[in-house]
Amino acid sequence: MTTAIERQQLRQRLREQRTSLPAPQRIAAAQGLLQQLQQLPELTVDERIGGYFAVNGELSLHLLVAQCWRQGKAFHLPVAGPRRELRFARYDAASTVQPNRYGIPEPVAAEAELVAPAALELVLVPLLGFDRRGNRLGYGGGYYDSSFAFLQQRERPDQPLLVGVGYSFQEVDDLAAESWDVKLDLIATERELIDCSVPV
Repeated sequence: MTTAIERQQLRQRLREQRTSLPAPQRIAAAQGLLQQLQQLPELTVDERIGGYFAVNGELSLHLLVAQCWRQGKAFHLPVAGPRRELRFARYDAASTVQPNRYGIPEPVAAEAELVAPAALELVLVPLLGFDRRGNRLGYGGGYYDSSFAFLQQRERPDQPLLVGVGYSFQEVDDLAAESWDVKLDLIATERELIDCSVPV
């Protein structure tokens, strides 16, 4: 997909396909996702993990969040800033969340409590589409690309490790990368864990 119109059409198709999934399939997919993520050595050793609050049919991380809490790890959710940048707030069972201007729940946190993207070790990134080269089709806002742009200047993989999360049907053969796109290191679906550094 190369043109803006084609990307928007792909976004629409994948969004509709995702929101039409029945509840039993979503539950099974969340269980499968956890099994795939448990293959990640980083999930065992890393202490500062970023994720997302699933909305609009996104693959849920609730089982992973519960595991992180049991293990005493610091799990963080993104907080959208005014200039297309994300910072992250710690999220635990006592956290208060409220919807941001996009309707996405965010933890209520003081400015001093917000964590910079570079301070995280592992980040689970939502997406609408992906290919096996690590190209991600997002929602068009540019928040993740601008927030993790510093990784473009580094030898990958580096911290934070970026792991895209999506259903297997969200895979497309080839996504044309823009100059500002930040590639994913891995992609986790309900069926497999894809290493994007392996030539396709």
